[in-house]
This record gives sequence, C-alpha cells and structure tokens, in this order.
Amino acid sequence: MRWLNVCLCLVFGSLMFLTACTGCGQQQSPDQIRRETADATSKLKQDTVAVAKGVKEGISKPNSVDINAASKADLTGTLGITDAQADKIIANRPYDNTDQLVTKRAVTNAEYDQIRDKVTVKK
Repeated sequence: MRWLNVCLCLVFGSLMFLTACTGCGQQQSPDQIRRETADATSKLKQDTVAVAKGVKEGISKPNSVDINAASKADLTGTLGITDAQADKIIANRPYDNTDQLVTKRAVTNAEYDQIRDKVTVKK
C-alpha cells in the first residue's frame, strides 16, 4: 500500500511539473496581449455590425406583396421568383384574387404553393 501511495505521489508530482513547464513557454508580454485583444475586439465589432444589419433587413423586409402593384424587383426579391416569372405576373394584371396567378397561367400550381403566403391582392 505504501508503494502505491509513493507511485501516485510521483505521478501526480510529475504531472504538476509538466503542467507548470508547459505554461512557462506560453507567457505573452502585456503588449502582445493588448494587440491580440484589440484585434479580437475589432473582429467582434465587425461581426456585430453585420448581425445588426441582417436583423434590420429581416425586420424591414415586407412579408407579402400586392401582385397588382408590386414592381418586378419587389416580386423577385420578396417572392424569390425569376425575372421571367415576374414578367408573367405583371403581364397578366389585374388580379381579383391570388388564385388567378394559376388560372391566368402566370405561375404553375407548384410555384403558387411556394409563394401563396407571400402574395396579396389589394383592391
């Protein structure tokens, strides 16, 4: 039992010594720490600005568009459709309801299912 205690103490002491030696080689000067902190803070600031802009765009982005009044850019941007699809929607105006996008063959049933919640008709 005594030999076990001695061996454990030696192993523990060796680990403590190795840990202390490893930490000694990694010390940085205060100037290095200051520069690394400044660089990390600068990167964090850039990331924070990008996140804030993304949130602002997401909040201000319209959830739906009036298919009778929306521009081509509004249709493609909000609905995520192609320029050709937007041209078909504009060419078939006016619409009495959103279902007419399909009946007037501006979009297919599958396409309509994808944009159904994003389109409105205001009279």
